Amino acid sequence: MKLRKYGLLFASALISASILGACGDSKKDGGSSDGNKDADGLDTKIVTIATGGSSGPYNIIGTTLANEFSKEFGINSKPQSTGASVENINLIKEGKVEMAFVMSDVLTEAVEGTGNFTEATDKVQQIAALYPNYVQIVTTANSGIKTIEDLKGKRVAVGDQNSGVEVNARNLLAGFGITYDDLKVDYLGYAEAADGLKSGSIDAAFLTSGLPNSSVMELAASIDLAIVSVDPDKVTEISKDQPYFVGMDIPADTYGNAEDVPTAAIMNALVVSSEMSEDDVYKLTKKFFDSLGDLGNSHQAATDISLEGAQKGMVAPVHPGAQKYYDEQK
Repeated sequence: MKLRKYGLLFASALISASILGACGDSKKDGGSSDGNKDADGLDTKIVTIATGGSSGPYNIIGTTLANEFSKEFGINSKPQSTGASVENINLIKEGKVEMAFVMSDVLTEAVEGTGNFTEATDKVQQIAALYPNYVQIVTTANSGIKTIEDLKGKRVAVGDQNSGVEVNARNLLAGFGITYDDLKVDYLGYAEAADGLKSGSIDAAFLTSGLPNSSVMELAASIDLAIVSVDPDKVTEISKDQPYFVGMDIPADTYGNAEDVPTAAIMNALVVSSEMSEDDVYKLTKKFFDSLGDLGNSHQAATDISLEGAQKGMVAPVHPGAQKYYDEQK
């Protein structure tokens, strides 16, 4: 009887050891338990990307990028539609999102503690400079508005309040000696501004984004659209004090326009919380660049993103994880 009893105990011990061994092997093969991750995974299980208005390039590109992150790392990554740049910076500072698209002018204010930010922040670091956002001042052909100076006395949509669009609209107007007191200002996002132009409730609108902007494309199909020119010499002068402004042209036939239209542009930036680990941001940066083809397919503006260009025009400290990726590319 004792032999039978000890035999059963020995068999039970062997079975237990086999089960434990199998569990250990599953972790080596990429399985994980709470508090662990495999070599290709991330420490974080959530990467929320703050974008902008639902019809803008930020949201379209951000949606594609979130899908790529989810597929690659098995995490919960999703875009969050917002009022754009200023709100996005604040969401990162408050720990409510991990990554965001912002304009370089707003990012400059955040790291310097100027403009919309009462104190400098070290909670936001940059992954890449992206593509130019073109200041697209749109109106109707019969409005009589030809230049930025012609906006005086008109009802003008300047973007959602404190959005990147609104910030650069205010700064660009100031460069021409124009304040909001000279206009009848409406704080409207892309879609609302387009509706306002169609209904005649506004005379012009700032719709600053990558090219093309879907709201402007829809407008061009429904009204006799005109794009207001911005004097390139004046942009050069303004850029001496506000270096994030550069003179660029909206190419002919972008919106059915017969000729190039001179305007100002501001580089976009992809930023991340400084509290994210170096390893996570390294992997996210690598996946971002590996996904440029898909991002470009989702929106034409992303075709202007390149590895070389991403390292130029940085206005905030680079996250160590992104820097590690760039160092490997040399």
